[in-house]
Amino acid sequence: MRVVVQRVKTASVRVRGETVGSIGAGLLLLVGIGRDDKLEDLNYIVDKVLHMRIFEDVEGRMNRGILESGGAILSVSQFTLYGDVRHGRRPSFTQAAAPKDARGWFDALNVALRKQGLMVETGIFGSMMDVDLVNDGPVTLLLDSARQF
Repeated sequence: MRVVVQRVKTASVRVRGETVGSIGAGLLLLVGIGRDDKLEDLNYIVDKVLHMRIFEDVEGRMNRGILESGGAILSVSQFTLYGDVRHGRRPSFTQAAAPKDARGWFDALNVALRKQGLMVETGIFGSMMDVDLVNDGPVTLLLDSARQF
């Protein structure tokens, strides 16, 4: 599982011109599901998202997590995170999970985050989406449950 984590002041996602998810301060998660992902991958990503200290404390240091900050999450599925462009010019998506499998893992991720008391908004899985955000910092981090980076 791969996730691009962006600390945001605001973020929203639109499908066919209609806003389907919107948050104020918090995290935008662009989520890619790999074809070999398992429960351990999901748990790794959930733990990282919950406990990364990327929000500022009273001294302006990144010492607080999403739970402490009171922020929300906007979670958007993005299979292109598994796009491989090392060979040729057209991306290969052979490492991405099949849509029916990916949807289950994406939903499970969002359920696990909600169980921690977080407000989690989402896009619409499999749809063409327009994502708007105001990156806070900017702070952008990459997570990979296979720990390739």
